Amino acid sequence: MGRNVSWVRIPRPPPKITILRELGEPVAKKPKPAAPELYESENDYPDPLHTTRSRLGGWKLVTSLSLGVIAVLVLSIGTVLGLTVQNLQSSLVTVELPSAPDAVLPTIGEIDGGFNVLVVGSDTRAGQGDGFEFVDTELNDVNLMVHVSENHDHAVVVSFPRDLMLDIPACPKTDGTESKPREMQPLNTTMSIGGLPCVALTLESLMGLEIGYAGLMTFAGVAQLSTAVGGVEVCVAAPLIDPWSGINIPEAGYHTLEGYEALAFLRTRKGVGDGSDLSRISSQQVYMSALVRTLQQDGVLNDVGKLYGLAQVAAQTMVLSTSLGSVDVMVAMARALRGIPNDDIVFIQYPVIDADPELYPGRVVPNESLAADVIARLQADESFTVAAGSSGYGSTAADSDASQGSDSGSQSDVVEGLVGQTAGDETCTVPR
Repeated sequence: MGRNVSWVRIPRPPPKITILRELGEPVAKKPKPAAPELYESENDYPDPLHTTRSRLGGWKLVTSLSLGVIAVLVLSIGTVLGLTVQNLQSSLVTVELPSAPDAVLPTIGEIDGGFNVLVVGSDTRAGQGDGFEFVDTELNDVNLMVHVSENHDHAVVVSFPRDLMLDIPACPKTDGTESKPREMQPLNTTMSIGGLPCVALTLESLMGLEIGYAGLMTFAGVAQLSTAVGGVEVCVAAPLIDPWSGINIPEAGYHTLEGYEALAFLRTRKGVGDGSDLSRISSQQVYMSALVRTLQQDGVLNDVGKLYGLAQVAAQTMVLSTSLGSVDVMVAMARALRGIPNDDIVFIQYPVIDADPELYPGRVVPNESLAADVIARLQADESFTVAAGSSGYGSTAADSDASQGSDSGSQSDVVEGLVGQTAGDETCTVPR
């Protein structure tokens, strides 16, 4: 039933007290925190195990796996959006997706049937402040697909590694032409080829699922959203210090992160697990599951002030598909998502193996048999989960008394070999 589970017992801090704002009270605008000062070179670190590609100045930046959860929660702000619809609608930046559903907007109630939402994290430096080294290309270093079931009783968030080698189809360009199809190219090049629609088309081709909704976020947006939710309490199994990403957590235990400190935690690769991008993904799942629990436990979704802040940040920092740039759709998605139990929200890594080092050094390719199993289950809208102790090299169970994966009480089928966890699993990041 999966590999042996290792645990790290971490003492919990006293519970936090959340003070709710009065209904309709606007959120005071917080000053933007300064971006951390970072190393200009990777030379002080050994090469990672799963990726060796270089960027200008050596930066290999990624936003966060939590984008998927944040984006879903941003979709869950229907009540407050009704108060601010005109302001938000006027500030939204949208693009058209090839597989966008017909523009038939729901009125009251949940969105009809299942749906897939693509969340992309861009590594652009444009407009991100002076703390980030300039590069002249834009890569989609975070790629998430949030699948919500037909009857709204479970959800799966699939994280696709940035260095996944796959075929890229012809993509529409803004000038009305199409890009040429490309064979065996890294997933994170699709943004530079054809923008958000090209990322959606590429993953549609890989998964055999239509992606009707999508959102794009930058570094600053991630930092601002983490602040808007009031910070997220994460667990680290040992001190986590990575001057390259800017994270500095000197003690093991639970720590509340927000702003650029949260961004640094989510971006650190060389500081966690085996130093690979795959370890970073599992570490990011620590943040994501903690975010879900925090929002539920602290009643954030009932805090109109914080939800208003989330809506403002989303409108100011995200590029949305036209299908998602509607308050009515957001409200309907919120109603569909609000009742899913934590144990039925499953975060997984798309199954991969190391690519041929002579052909594609430092890259990964699909684990064909396991990937086919996952794809078939998603296409059939089947509920499934991961085995206990399958969170990956970048994380571990927080406590021996805490349940994880298949032992969490979920009645879903366990898919052996999958790396991931549920929103109900309490895990700690494992520093390198």
